[in-house]
Amino acid sequence: MITERFAPSPTGLLHLGHAYSALLAYRSARLAGGRFVLRIEDIDFNRSKSFFETQIYDDLKWLGIDWDGPVLRQSERQNAYDSAIQKLWQDNYLYACACTRKDIAITAAPQEGGAPLVGPDGIIYPGTCRNKIRSSHIPDLALRLDTYHIENKIFSFESIEGAIISFSKKDMIKNIGDVVLARKDIGISYHLAVVLDDAAQGVTHVTRGEDLFEATKIHVVLQNILGLPTPIYHHHKLIRDETGKRLAKRDDARSIKSYRESGLTVDQVLKLMK
Repeated sequence: MITERFAPSPTGLLHLGHAYSALLAYRSARLAGGRFVLRIEDIDFNRSKSFFETQIYDDLKWLGIDWDGPVLRQSERQNAYDSAIQKLWQDNYLYACACTRKDIAITAAPQEGGAPLVGPDGIIYPGTCRNKIRSSHIPDLALRLDTYHIENKIFSFESIEGAIISFSKKDMIKNIGDVVLARKDIGISYHLAVVLDDAAQGVTHVTRGEDLFEATKIHVVLQNILGLPTPIYHHHKLIRDETGKRLAKRDDARSIKSYRESGLTVDQVLKLMK
């Protein structure tokens, strides 16, 4: 039985892009006679609001989307995250980083005035703190994945179309770099939390936007390191505005709530996603 999921963050209103992703996952699960589960990714305590979470539930129900089992909330899973971080630290997959964004921008800049390389998390980290002495205790700093320490092998995942996407350790080092897996202000990053949560919910198929294609490689590596299953991935097109710009949470005019309040029906909103 397949299990799809939808995992919004309650840091803003759901917009057309969110609804499109949720509907694709929901329909995929129901057509296959599978499960559809909901997760609230509320680890950003400063920006997460109960109002947005309540609105998420209301908007999904209005769209005709229901879910199986209880809602998983990341804010209630810190013990699981801490255990994973401890294991990764003990196995030398992590190192502490004290660099600021300004530090990274300066040291990552290539010669002759060119632009620095950019990966899924922004400027690819130049490895400034990688070879510093590591203590037995985890310091209160950002913790980065040491891509040089991962196994020298070909990693892969399957797309919904049946294609096998493969990449190497060299690809990780060059195009993704040492991404942050635990943040000082939050305690964990999106990348590590989503991998642990997908496994906890038994997710077999992940539906997400094509903008997260490169991030999927990070998740596959973490699944390999932690001995977790790798789902099948569907990277769908992005919903854009009239100028071709990807929708963002700050664009309240494109929110499901806004369309509902303007009197649009569900069918009319669905047509806007095409």
